[in-house]
Amino acid sequence: MNDQLVLDLFRFQAEENPVYHQYLKHLGQNPLKINTLDEIPFLPIEFFRTHRVVTGTGTDQLIFESSGTTGSQTSRHHVLDENLYHNSLETGFRLLVGNPTDFCILALLPSYLERSNSSLVYMVDRLMKISGDPDNGFFLDDLEALAHQIRKVESTGRRILLIGVSFALIDLAKQFPMKLQNTTIIETGGMKGRREELTRKQLHQILTEAFTVPAIGSEYGMTELLSQAWSGGHGLFRTPPTMKVLIRDPYNPFRQMPTGKTGGIDIIDLANRNSCSFIQTQDLGRAHPDGTFEVLGRFDSSAVRGCNLLY
Repeated sequence: MNDQLVLDLFRFQAEENPVYHQYLKHLGQNPLKINTLDEIPFLPIEFFRTHRVVTGTGTDQLIFESSGTTGSQTSRHHVLDENLYHNSLETGFRLLVGNPTDFCILALLPSYLERSNSSLVYMVDRLMKISGDPDNGFFLDDLEALAHQIRKVESTGRRILLIGVSFALIDLAKQFPMKLQNTTIIETGGMKGRREELTRKQLHQILTEAFTVPAIGSEYGMTELLSQAWSGGHGLFRTPPTMKVLIRDPYNPFRQMPTGKTGGIDIIDLANRNSCSFIQTQDLGRAHPDGTFEVLGRFDSSAVRGCNLLY
């Protein structure tokens, strides 16, 4: 990621994004005096629950909304350029997962008609459209039909991408264990409020044993981002060209931590050009020298995120 490009985008959003502009003003920060990525203040993700975070002017082409507990305030991401999102998604997926046309995509998620404002559901629906496989489908409420579909497609030798929230994948594993030979499984998280909490290692062990696959992949994304990180296994995520992860000091949100140290996850997302590209999440993580990163949990004081209860 080109540092000068990022700094130019930062100064542009600092001027043209009213919410970010006011946040920097309250911090007493002069954008013109910020010359390195480590100096950039990241916008706390909570602002997406209370403000319309938009850079410049334009008409909403999409609005992604997180789910949440009854009465809780949800995040809303106003997307002014749908094509920018499509390009980011498709570039990252092809680079880190594969060509969507190589897969039959089966999803343990609500259907697009049920949750069209979910960024995750929209993402998978978009990948299905590109895939074009006639056996693609959403199966959250019918595990028996999904198991039948998996066996049917597996018998043809075609590749399957099975993507879903953790609690539903566990239900599938317990009710319909089977030996899979041509299936890539990707979990998207989603245990809070649904099942007893499991570590990612425990979750992946349950799934690998039930389906006799060597590893379980993962997706890391959220309502407030238009780029996604992907893992091929073992919880090690890689980022697309539009995304960069930095780790901040858990006790000082304006200080970045060195590689290998645990702290809060800050994200630069170039695809967020029309909202805010500098997002301070409530996730804890650790970056590695090879460019991968891990997600280790959440700050204790953070609210339960909608993506964890979505489905």
